[in-house]
Amino acid sequence: MNKVKTIISKEWAEVFKNRIVLFTVAFLPIVFLALPIITLAAMGSFEDEMSVSSGEMEAFVGDLCQGLNDMACTEVYMLNLYTLLFMLLPVIVPVTIAAYSIVGEKTSHSLEPLLATPITTTELLVGKMIAACVPAIAATWTAFAIYAGVMWFMVSEEVFKLAMAPMWLVAVFIVAPLMSLMAVSAAVLISSRVSDPRAAEQLSAFVILPIILLLIGQSMGLILIDARMILLLGVLVLVLDVILVTMSVKLFQREIILTQWK
Repeated sequence: MNKVKTIISKEWAEVFKNRIVLFTVAFLPIVFLALPIITLAAMGSFEDEMSVSSGEMEAFVGDLCQGLNDMACTEVYMLNLYTLLFMLLPVIVPVTIAAYSIVGEKTSHSLEPLLATPITTTELLVGKMIAACVPAIAATWTAFAIYAGVMWFMVSEEVFKLAMAPMWLVAVFIVAPLMSLMAVSAAVLISSRVSDPRAAEQLSAFVILPIILLLIGQSMGLILIDARMILLLGVLVLVLDVILVTMSVKLFQREIILTQWK
Protein backbone atom coordinates (compact mmCIF):
# COMPACT_ATOMS: atom_id res chain seq x y z
CA MET A 1 0.00 0.00 0.00
CA ASN A 2 2.88 2.39 0.79
CA LYS A 3 4.31 1.77 -2.67
CA VAL A 4 0.96 2.59 -4.27
CA LYS A 5 0.75 5.82 -2.25
CA THR A 6 4.26 6.71 -3.39
CA ILE A 7 3.28 6.19 -7.04
CA ILE A 8 0.17 8.34 -6.58
CA SER A 9 2.18 11.16 -4.99
CA LYS A 10 4.80 10.95 -7.74
CA GLU A 11 2.14 11.02 -10.48
CA TRP A 12 0.37 14.05 -9.03
CA ALA A 13 3.64 15.91 -8.54
CA GLU A 14 4.53 15.40 -12.21
CA VAL A 15 1.12 15.57 -13.86
CA PHE A 16 -0.06 18.80 -12.29
CA LYS A 17 2.99 20.60 -13.59
CA ASN A 18 1.36 20.17 -17.01
CA ARG A 19 -0.76 23.24 -17.80
CA ILE A 20 -2.92 21.30 -20.26
CA VAL A 21 -3.91 18.82 -17.55
CA LEU A 22 -4.63 21.61 -15.07
CA PHE A 23 -6.68 23.44 -17.69
CA THR A 24 -8.70 20.28 -18.47
CA VAL A 25 -9.40 19.50 -14.81
CA ALA A 26 -10.44 23.07 -13.98
CA PHE A 27 -12.01 24.36 -17.20
CA LEU A 28 -14.29 21.50 -18.27
CA PRO A 29 -16.30 21.41 -15.00
CA ILE A 30 -16.82 25.17 -15.30
CA VAL A 31 -18.13 24.76 -18.86
CA PHE A 32 -20.42 21.90 -17.88
CA LEU A 33 -21.76 24.04 -15.02
CA ALA A 34 -22.32 27.08 -17.20
CA LEU A 35 -24.26 25.27 -19.93
CA PRO A 36 -27.38 24.28 -17.92
CA ILE A 37 -27.46 27.64 -16.11
CA ILE A 38 -27.36 29.57 -19.39
CA THR A 39 -29.91 27.23 -20.98
CA LEU A 40 -32.41 27.53 -18.13
CA ALA A 41 -32.00 31.29 -18.00
CA ALA A 42 -32.65 31.47 -21.74
CA MET A 43 -35.67 29.16 -21.46
CA GLY A 44 -37.14 31.40 -18.76
CA SER A 45 -36.69 34.48 -20.94
CA PHE A 46 -38.42 32.90 -23.92
CA GLU A 47 -41.04 30.80 -22.14
CA ASP A 48 -43.92 32.02 -24.29
CA GLU A 49 -42.07 31.44 -27.55
CA MET A 50 -41.05 27.91 -26.46
CA SER A 51 -44.57 26.63 -25.98
CA VAL A 52 -44.99 23.04 -27.15
CA SER A 53 -48.29 21.22 -27.45
CA SER A 54 -48.98 18.56 -24.84
CA GLY A 55 -49.33 15.93 -27.55
CA GLU A 56 -45.93 16.67 -29.03
CA MET A 57 -44.24 16.66 -25.64
CA GLU A 58 -45.91 13.44 -24.52
CA ALA A 59 -44.95 11.72 -27.78
CA PHE A 60 -41.34 12.85 -27.38
CA VAL A 61 -40.70 12.00 -23.72
CA GLY A 62 -43.36 9.41 -22.94
CA ASP A 63 -44.06 9.11 -19.19
CA LEU A 64 -40.99 11.12 -18.19
CA CYS A 65 -42.88 13.96 -16.53
CA GLN A 66 -46.51 13.12 -15.96
CA GLY A 67 -48.43 15.88 -14.21
CA LEU A 68 -46.04 18.67 -15.26
CA ASN A 69 -46.79 21.46 -17.68
CA ASP A 70 -44.89 21.59 -20.96
CA MET A 71 -42.31 24.13 -19.77
CA ALA A 72 -41.49 22.11 -16.64
CA CYS A 73 -41.28 18.92 -18.68
CA THR A 74 -38.89 20.60 -21.10
CA GLU A 75 -36.73 21.67 -18.14
CA VAL A 76 -36.60 18.11 -16.83
CA TYR A 77 -35.66 16.79 -20.24
CA MET A 78 -32.87 19.37 -20.68
CA LEU A 79 -31.48 18.77 -17.19
CA ASN A 80 -31.35 15.02 -17.88
CA LEU A 81 -29.22 15.74 -20.94
CA TYR A 82 -26.88 17.89 -18.89
CA THR A 83 -26.58 15.21 -16.22
CA LEU A 84 -25.27 12.93 -18.96
CA LEU A 85 -22.54 15.49 -19.55
CA PHE A 86 -21.41 15.01 -15.96
CA MET A 87 -20.91 11.35 -16.79
CA LEU A 88 -18.50 12.46 -19.53
CA LEU A 89 -16.31 14.50 -17.19
CA PRO A 90 -14.63 11.62 -15.32
CA VAL A 91 -13.99 9.92 -18.66
CA ILE A 92 -12.51 12.90 -20.53
CA VAL A 93 -10.33 14.36 -17.78
CA PRO A 94 -8.19 11.33 -16.80
CA VAL A 95 -7.46 10.07 -20.32
CA THR A 96 -4.69 12.61 -20.87
CA ILE A 97 -3.13 11.79 -17.49
CA ALA A 98 -3.33 8.04 -18.00
CA ALA A 99 -2.12 8.07 -21.61
CA TYR A 100 0.97 10.06 -20.65
CA SER A 101 1.64 8.04 -17.50
CA ILE A 102 3.18 5.13 -19.40
CA VAL A 103 4.14 6.13 -22.93
CA GLY A 104 5.17 9.65 -21.88
CA GLU A 105 7.52 8.23 -19.28
CA LYS A 106 8.82 5.69 -21.76
CA THR A 107 9.63 8.51 -24.16
CA SER A 108 11.37 10.58 -21.48
CA HIS A 109 13.13 7.47 -20.10
CA SER A 110 11.83 8.15 -16.60
CA LEU A 111 9.95 4.86 -16.40
CA GLU A 112 12.95 2.52 -16.50
CA PRO A 113 14.40 3.55 -13.09
CA LEU A 114 10.96 3.00 -11.54
CA LEU A 115 10.63 -0.44 -13.11
CA ALA A 116 14.06 -1.38 -11.75
CA THR A 117 12.76 -1.00 -8.17
CA PRO A 118 11.07 -3.87 -6.25
CA ILE A 119 7.59 -2.48 -7.02
CA THR A 120 5.29 -5.01 -8.70
CA THR A 121 3.52 -4.35 -11.98
CA THR A 122 0.16 -4.47 -10.20
CA GLU A 123 1.24 -1.87 -7.63
CA LEU A 124 2.66 0.37 -10.35
CA LEU A 125 -0.41 0.30 -12.57
CA VAL A 126 -2.93 0.51 -9.74
CA GLY A 127 -1.11 3.57 -8.42
CA LYS A 128 -1.14 5.21 -11.85
CA MET A 129 -4.83 4.41 -12.37
CA ILE A 130 -5.85 5.82 -8.98
CA ALA A 131 -3.74 8.92 -9.59
CA ALA A 132 -5.57 9.52 -12.89
CA CYS A 133 -9.09 8.69 -11.64
CA VAL A 134 -9.26 10.55 -8.33
CA PRO A 135 -8.84 14.14 -9.65
CA ALA A 136 -11.42 13.50 -12.37
CA ILE A 137 -13.96 11.96 -10.00
CA ALA A 138 -13.41 14.69 -7.38
CA ALA A 139 -13.88 17.41 -10.01
CA THR A 140 -17.04 15.70 -11.29
CA TRP A 141 -18.66 15.28 -7.89
CA THR A 142 -17.79 18.84 -6.87
CA ALA A 143 -19.18 20.27 -10.10
CA PHE A 144 -22.34 18.15 -9.83
CA ALA A 145 -22.93 19.24 -6.22
CA ILE A 146 -22.68 22.89 -7.29
CA TYR A 147 -24.95 22.15 -10.26
CA ALA A 148 -27.56 20.56 -7.98
CA GLY A 149 -27.42 23.52 -5.60
CA VAL A 150 -27.91 26.02 -8.42
CA MET A 151 -30.77 24.00 -9.92
CA TRP A 152 -32.51 24.00 -6.52
CA PHE A 153 -32.91 27.77 -6.85
CA MET A 154 -33.62 27.89 -10.59
CA VAL A 155 -36.36 25.28 -11.06
CA SER A 156 -39.51 24.20 -9.24
CA GLU A 157 -39.46 21.51 -6.57
CA GLU A 158 -41.18 19.01 -8.89
CA VAL A 159 -38.64 19.57 -11.66
CA PHE A 160 -35.74 19.33 -9.20
CA LYS A 161 -36.96 15.99 -7.80
CA LEU A 162 -37.23 14.48 -11.28
CA ALA A 163 -33.89 15.93 -12.45
CA MET A 164 -32.18 14.55 -9.32
CA ALA A 165 -33.98 11.21 -9.38
CA PRO A 166 -32.13 8.29 -7.74
CA MET A 167 -31.16 6.84 -11.13
CA TRP A 168 -29.23 10.01 -12.01
CA LEU A 169 -27.48 10.02 -8.62
CA VAL A 170 -26.46 6.41 -9.24
CA ALA A 171 -25.27 7.42 -12.70
CA VAL A 172 -23.07 10.27 -11.43
CA PHE A 173 -21.81 8.82 -8.15
CA ILE A 174 -21.42 5.13 -9.09
CA VAL A 175 -21.52 4.55 -12.85
CA ALA A 176 -19.41 7.60 -13.73
CA PRO A 177 -16.47 6.53 -11.49
CA LEU A 178 -16.67 3.05 -12.99
CA MET A 179 -16.49 4.63 -16.43
CA SER A 180 -13.52 6.69 -15.29
CA LEU A 181 -11.70 3.50 -14.32
CA MET A 182 -12.63 1.97 -17.67
CA ALA A 183 -11.19 4.94 -19.55
CA VAL A 184 -8.03 4.99 -17.46
CA SER A 185 -7.38 1.25 -17.68
CA ALA A 186 -7.92 1.38 -21.45
CA ALA A 187 -5.53 4.34 -21.68
CA VAL A 188 -2.89 2.54 -19.61
CA LEU A 189 -3.31 -0.62 -21.66
CA ILE A 190 -2.95 1.27 -24.95
CA SER A 191 -0.12 3.54 -23.76
CA SER A 192 1.91 0.53 -22.66
CA ARG A 193 1.80 -0.83 -26.21
CA VAL A 194 2.42 2.30 -28.31
CA SER A 195 5.27 4.80 -28.57
CA ASP A 196 3.42 8.10 -29.07
CA PRO A 197 1.52 9.83 -26.21
CA ARG A 198 -0.84 11.51 -28.68
CA ALA A 199 -1.72 8.21 -30.32
CA ALA A 200 -2.41 6.68 -26.90
CA GLU A 201 -4.67 9.59 -25.97
CA GLN A 202 -6.57 9.50 -29.26
CA LEU A 203 -7.13 5.73 -29.12
CA SER A 204 -8.23 5.95 -25.48
CA ALA A 205 -10.80 8.62 -26.39
CA PHE A 206 -12.96 5.94 -28.04
CA VAL A 207 -14.07 4.97 -24.52
CA ILE A 208 -16.14 8.18 -24.51
CA LEU A 209 -18.26 6.99 -27.44
CA PRO A 210 -20.92 5.06 -25.44
CA ILE A 211 -21.87 8.15 -23.42
CA ILE A 212 -21.80 10.36 -26.51
CA LEU A 213 -24.13 7.91 -28.26
CA LEU A 214 -26.50 7.95 -25.28
CA LEU A 215 -26.42 11.75 -25.28
CA ILE A 216 -27.15 11.95 -29.00
CA GLY A 217 -29.84 9.27 -28.78
CA GLN A 218 -31.66 11.03 -25.93
CA SER A 219 -31.34 14.49 -27.50
CA MET A 220 -32.80 13.21 -30.77
CA GLY A 221 -35.61 11.28 -29.09
CA LEU A 222 -34.27 7.92 -30.30
CA ILE A 223 -33.99 6.57 -26.77
CA LEU A 224 -35.21 7.62 -23.35
CA ILE A 225 -32.75 6.74 -20.61
CA ASP A 226 -34.35 5.09 -17.60
CA ALA A 227 -33.20 3.38 -14.40
CA ARG A 228 -32.93 -0.01 -16.09
CA MET A 229 -30.61 1.36 -18.76
CA ILE A 230 -28.42 3.07 -16.14
CA LEU A 231 -28.21 -0.19 -14.16
CA LEU A 232 -27.37 -2.18 -17.29
CA LEU A 233 -24.68 0.33 -18.22
CA GLY A 234 -23.21 0.13 -14.72
CA VAL A 235 -23.02 -3.68 -14.77
CA LEU A 236 -21.50 -3.68 -18.26
CA VAL A 237 -18.87 -1.10 -17.32
CA LEU A 238 -18.01 -3.00 -14.11
CA VAL A 239 -17.36 -6.16 -16.13
CA LEU A 240 -15.25 -4.21 -18.62
CA ASP A 241 -13.30 -2.65 -15.72
CA VAL A 242 -12.33 -6.08 -14.40
CA ILE A 243 -11.32 -7.26 -17.87
CA LEU A 244 -9.32 -4.13 -18.77
CA VAL A 245 -7.49 -3.86 -15.44
CA THR A 246 -6.55 -7.54 -15.64
CA MET A 247 -5.37 -7.18 -19.24
CA SER A 248 -3.39 -4.04 -18.38
CA VAL A 249 -1.40 -5.94 -15.76
CA LYS A 250 -0.93 -9.09 -17.81
CA LEU A 251 0.07 -7.36 -21.06
CA PHE A 252 2.39 -4.76 -19.52
CA GLN A 253 5.81 -5.36 -21.13
CA ARG A 254 8.00 -4.67 -18.12
CA GLU A 255 11.06 -6.62 -19.27
CA ILE A 256 10.88 -5.26 -22.83
CA ILE A 257 10.69 -1.67 -21.56
CA LEU A 258 13.70 -2.27 -19.32
CA THR A 259 15.85 -4.02 -21.91
CA GLN A 260 14.76 -2.88 -25.36
CA TRP A 261 13.00 0.50 -25.15
CA LYS A 262 15.05 3.33 -26.70
